[in-house]
Amino acid sequence: MAIPRQQILEKFRAMITRGEPIIGGGAGTGLSAKCEEEGGIDLIVIYNSGRYRMAGRGSLAGLLAYGDSNAIVVDMAREVLPVVKHTPVLAGVNGTDPFRMMDVFLPELKRLGFSGIQNFPTVGIIDGTFRANLEETGMSYGLEVDMIAKARALDMLTTPYVFNEDEASAMARAGADIIVCHMGLTTGGSIGAETALKLEDCPALIDAWAEAALKVKPDAIVLAHGGPVAMPEDADFIMKNTANCHGFYGASSMERLPTEVALTEQTRQFKRIKGK
Repeated sequence: MAIPRQQILEKFRAMITRGEPIIGGGAGTGLSAKCEEEGGIDLIVIYNSGRYRMAGRGSLAGLLAYGDSNAIVVDMAREVLPVVKHTPVLAGVNGTDPFRMMDVFLPELKRLGFSGIQNFPTVGIIDGTFRANLEETGMSYGLEVDMIAKARALDMLTTPYVFNEDEASAMARAGADIIVCHMGLTTGGSIGAETALKLEDCPALIDAWAEAALKVKPDAIVLAHGGPVAMPEDADFIMKNTANCHGFYGASSMERLPTEVALTEQTRQFKRIKGK
């Protein structure tokens, strides 16, 4: 069953008071979700990129026309929700989907057992002329803001990705509970990004976006995600060098990277077995 939004927020605010970082993670499989919960994760989000990522494809596959992203999340719910016992699970929702009526779809997600939503796939990660054309032709980031406002009205937890100060302000005005500062596609591993921000440049961006959100919604919670913030030591650097970051949300960081390392090393160890 969905965990009430207020219950989640009370827990998170108590963690912030104690100086304890909030850690969220993406799950592309039921096993990922089960292991993350066993590790003590505070929040799990499932979306279509998780499925592609754990199939060995880059996370940006979730932004291309390889499947119905919202249908994929509903299908993933059957795999993930039954194995998660006490952690809030959120759905990544494509808010620009012209084939979904959000007034119908969001209550259905809540009925299925999702405690909240995140805006993914998101046009926020797209830039240049393509982004401009999306905005001009009715597939805008503004629709994602509207979706967050609708979910908030349904008392669902909302944790949108933002990519600049204006988007942080807009999502805060929509009532977002948690602002996730997206630093870009996660680096590292076999299918991670190579073109990315430098880690040392991220704290200033996160603080600027956080400040924009907090001006509108003083009780907003801020998490960092993506780009060069890939490993625990990277998240630790962010926490130590930002004024208003309350934790970290990892997707590739939480399931793809550790899976790549563990499976590769386990295989190598078996191959080191000596024959007779």
